[in-house]
Amino acid sequence: MAGRAAMEGAACEMPMARFAVLLLLTPWSAFAQSPFDGTWRIDPASLQVPPAPAEYLLAGGRFQCTGCTGNLSIQADGRDHRIPDSAYWNSASVRSLDASTVQIRTKKDGKTFYTETDTLSADGNELTQLVQDTTEAEVVTTETRFHRIGKGPAGAHRISGSWRAYLVVRSENSLLISYKCTAEGFGAETPLGERYYAKFDGKFVPVEDDPGQTMVAAKRIDERTIETTTKRGERITGGARLTVRPDNQTLDFVNRDASGRQTGSVIMRKQP
Repeated sequence: MAGRAAMEGAACEMPMARFAVLLLLTPWSAFAQSPFDGTWRIDPASLQVPPAPAEYLLAGGRFQCTGCTGNLSIQADGRDHRIPDSAYWNSASVRSLDASTVQIRTKKDGKTFYTETDTLSADGNELTQLVQDTTEAEVVTTETRFHRIGKGPAGAHRISGSWRAYLVVRSENSLLISYKCTAEGFGAETPLGERYYAKFDGKFVPVEDDPGQTMVAAKRIDERTIETTTKRGERITGGARLTVRPDNQTLDFVNRDASGRQTGSVIMRKQP
């Protein structure tokens, strides 16, 4: 997810801000090295928690949530149910595993893409949300931890209530991305196989190995600044601004939505 978000430069369509499509590498012409060239690692300390509280309600055989995978409202019977179509899911299932654990699975055309397991602490005041992303060549995990800020109604499952995130931890395999910038274009590649190369001509190109079929266009602002725009189909989904600091060892990556509003950011460190 982090890799994917850094690839496509868009707010993810999942709660954890599917930090989810990074970028590319293709054969390159012989140009002077750019400050972007090389492998970068997302600084885990810069990962931001979701600003809005998460809300869960499991009662009367029905599950509703915001801040979970898919932001669902479906029967909690363990069966697949249709949900609004997105790039990465069109059905989901919810089941209560026990009095402290709920599992959510989202699928796209019958294939499981995300599995979320929500587990309460013994005192019921801490929630651990573990999301496994199986859209990649390897499973990518995101663990988000929450404090309870509101109780659910009487008789509801113990997971019910309002939650405030305070920590996000991503698996190491989602933190690396390689960038390359030439006089003609910009590209990126993750170790998990996602890649693209976009010329500075305003044309959109596909992000390879992305089941969401994301398209990317790149614009060079100056030697240290690149802007990307992403779309799916004919709809602009967002983009990003990437800036290498003067030390050539630190990269600021700022996500924006389709309106241009900033939706998140991470700091990346140049790798040896």
